[in-house]
Amino acid sequence: MYTIQANPKGTRTLEVSEENLVTIEKYGLFRHLIDSNGIVDEPVLDKLKLNVRSLIASQEEDCKDLLDLCIDVIYHNNMKAFGLQQLIKLYLDWISQPEHLVEEDGDENH
Repeated sequence: MYTIQANPKGTRTLEVSEENLVTIEKYGLFRHLIDSNGIVDEPVLDKLKLNVRSLIASQEEDCKDLLDLCIDVIYHNNMKAFGLQQLIKLYLDWISQPEHLVEEDGDENH
């Protein structure tokens, strides 16, 4: 379990699970999310929410992982643009960890 800061003062936090990060990767939720200016603001958070809602609506199979991500993180009361920026940083750190790369290589062989 990871904890991210949800506001600049650090008075609000969000808990992010490994499963949440796997779901973000599985659905490529951060791909093409941020404009070329690199700014994470409320419209970017709104875009993410709309993308996830669209994915859930179009799923024919069980999408419990997406629903959990929505409940736990994306639609959490504390989630604002600053929190999303911290979530993106956490995801980038997580995805670059050697253990993650080993697991990814192992999955390709099965």
